[in-house]
Amino acid sequence: MNLSAAEDKVAMLKSPQPAWRLFIQQYSQNRGALAATIVFLLIAFAALFAPWLAPYDPIEQFRDHMLVPPVWDARGSWQFLLGTDELGRDILSRLMYGARVSLMIGSLSVIFSLIPGVFLGLLAAFFTRFASPVIVRLMDILLALPGLLLAICIITVLGPGLVNTMIAISIGALPSYTRLTRAAALAEVNKDYVIASRVAGAGTLRLMLNTVLPNCMPPLIVNASLSFSAAILETAALGFLGLGVQAPTPEWGTMLAAARDYIDRAPWVVTMPGLSILISVLSINLMGDGLRDALDPKLKRLG
Repeated sequence: MNLSAAEDKVAMLKSPQPAWRLFIQQYSQNRGALAATIVFLLIAFAALFAPWLAPYDPIEQFRDHMLVPPVWDARGSWQFLLGTDELGRDILSRLMYGARVSLMIGSLSVIFSLIPGVFLGLLAAFFTRFASPVIVRLMDILLALPGLLLAICIITVLGPGLVNTMIAISIGALPSYTRLTRAAALAEVNKDYVIASRVAGAGTLRLMLNTVLPNCMPPLIVNASLSFSAAILETAALGFLGLGVQAPTPEWGTMLAAARDYIDRAPWVVTMPGLSILISVLSINLMGDGLRDALDPKLKRLG
């Protein structure tokens, strides 16, 4: 190490950077996460501004242009850049509106499972004698069923639809947040700063929310990003099975289900929504890896 590098290192130690700046610096070192962030922001932008960016209404049918290939095909047309489906609907417009549905279900499912999961996990960590056995056994029962199978069972009872899909996915993701919060909180409750706060007169609710919870957030943020991608996959799977979002609402899984009969003579009808799911899930997973490395650099060194 030369003299200038050593002086820079000493200067950094004397003037520590803010936490947000360190996070950005760590995150920006992961090129895969940065590329995934750009891709995800483009998808989110297209979903948010779909009413203005989409060339056509997603349910508008052009009966004279059914199963038109994409523009790069010799039989394609610039009128429909990604072609049309079996009913003559513009695939690009349906993908944009389908992104709105998938991202909305994914984000709301994460919120609906994160908030009660954190609350139950904190209860189990602070009340180990009474609440912990009940909560842990309940989470074990939910974990006994695979997430998709549990979602299918719930939707079978509640009925298919947009709201019921979010409820089913949220319940399936609840145990991971509860167990993760409980484990992180148990590692914190006996530390000196928590004991000092308790001696200073802080109540249980204050200890939970103001003292312990902020130190449990890094693993929860990473888990939320991974649950987001899992929710998009489960939404598509439920839509493919006919149990999720119902037609004519554009949704990627529903588009796959409707196009499976045309995979031989019109492969673009299946390829486009499939690629949308693949790219979205891959970008979110890479962002989750970047968040993990930035929030806990020790994991990166161990990996």
